[in-house]
Amino acid sequence: MPDLSDIDHPDVNVMLSIVMLYWSLHDRLSCEKPDLSKQERLTLIRLSQPRRMGDLARAMQTLPSTMTALTDGLEAKGLVTRRRDPKDRRAWLLELTETGEETRAELGEMLKLALREETGLDAADLQQFSDLLLKIRSHIMAKGLPKGLPF
Repeated sequence: MPDLSDIDHPDVNVMLSIVMLYWSLHDRLSCEKPDLSKQERLTLIRLSQPRRMGDLARAMQTLPSTMTALTDGLEAKGLVTRRRDPKDRRAWLLELTETGEETRAELGEMLKLALREETGLDAADLQQFSDLLLKIRSHIMAKGLPKGLPF
């Protein structure tokens, strides 16, 4: 275990802890679903309902052409389908297939277990942590998403 005793600044500890949590969760999900890329996993997690591909690309801060390539890969794996948006026939809606729904549910359960194991927090602490993170996320999003956000 690395020695962190020389880091005496609380803000640095917070930042390092967030980075460590991100990478440990990312590694866990990579191991559990090696047949899916990080971007594919994040796309599935974000598809709680059908979404326009352009909106999803903006939310993930990726180019529309990248979203098209991601969709092609997810479609080839039988996880998503595309259909025209009935409100705007120029736009495409991306939605999960039954297999995609199952895979998304598996990812959610893996993430839930990984979060508990990686943080060592009990259910009450995780709820408080979640509430604080949502507050932080809302504050950041109100200011505008940071450039280069990895998802």
